[in-house]
Amino acid sequence: MLITGGAGYIGSHVVLAFREAGYPVVILDDLSTGRRAAVPDGVPFVEGNVGDLDTVGDALAEHRIAAVVHLAASASVPESMRDPLRYYRNNAGASAALIRACVDRGVERFIFSSTAAVYGIPRVIPAAEDTPPAPINPYGSSKLITEWTLRDTAAAHDFRYVALRYFNVAGADPEGRAGQSSPDAEHLITVACRAVTGVRGHVTVFGADYDTKDGTCVRDYIHVSDLADAHVTALRDLEEGGGCRVLNCGYGRGFSVREVLETVAAEAGMGLDLREGPRRAGDPPTLVADVSRIRAAWRWSPRHDDLAVIVRTALSWERKRAGAARGGGSDR
Repeated sequence: MLITGGAGYIGSHVVLAFREAGYPVVILDDLSTGRRAAVPDGVPFVEGNVGDLDTVGDALAEHRIAAVVHLAASASVPESMRDPLRYYRNNAGASAALIRACVDRGVERFIFSSTAAVYGIPRVIPAAEDTPPAPINPYGSSKLITEWTLRDTAAAHDFRYVALRYFNVAGADPEGRAGQSSPDAEHLITVACRAVTGVRGHVTVFGADYDTKDGTCVRDYIHVSDLADAHVTALRDLEEGGGCRVLNCGYGRGFSVREVLETVAAEAGMGLDLREGPRRAGDPPTLVADVSRIRAAWRWSPRHDDLAVIVRTALSWERKRAGAARGGGSDR
């Protein structure tokens, strides 16, 4: 199977999950945000962009790919507000090219990393899969376009897919084999853990006047290893003849920014230097998943459904990276 973006944060965990499940894996990544060091020994690696039809087509043919897990994307809401054309090109356009290559090469099973950002500011919380999509940032819009592309492709060809709508992905592999390594990561838990390790000086709270329990944004956090396992379950479902699905991937519980930061401080045993900043464009006040559909479809039972566990694994990874940096070693 081919995993695009397999050298990135989520991708490296998805690679681990599929290998542990016994699947042979090929990684395609342009290394714009991923790291070559994240590719496990013995795993075939193709450096290239998913929008390059020749590169993708050659990889599908050479490795006799029967299924694709598509994770490669630009994935920053603030950046998408500043540079929307980059997101429509890198996400919607490149994904359409990848899907075209799959159809041309007879690849019939496809798993797509979508996002809760397709919901925008949902009228009902928690947001269910049949909530009308109304993205408020180009990142969410570009992912929704790809969902539509998959839907229409499946209607026209022998092609089935699962689109997983990620909520806030966080944490790191409990065994310390993978984690967030991008120096520009904007995720709240990563930023807070890097403040603990001294990589960052302070943590900015973007907006403290939302209509939420404490004025800060509320999000549904899912451990990256549980999310990775959901991809394995998705492929098995397709292999067993399952139909096309769109599923939320979260835990169904929301935590505010302040609650998350309090958890990081408690796990670290130290306070954080917190500063209030203005709201960020494109941020909804509250985004929590209705997870009844994924639980019913697959009897899905996540192993790390605990905010403290998510923070603990992220903090352990960041401490490992900081120690490696001080010692001049690898942060792999």
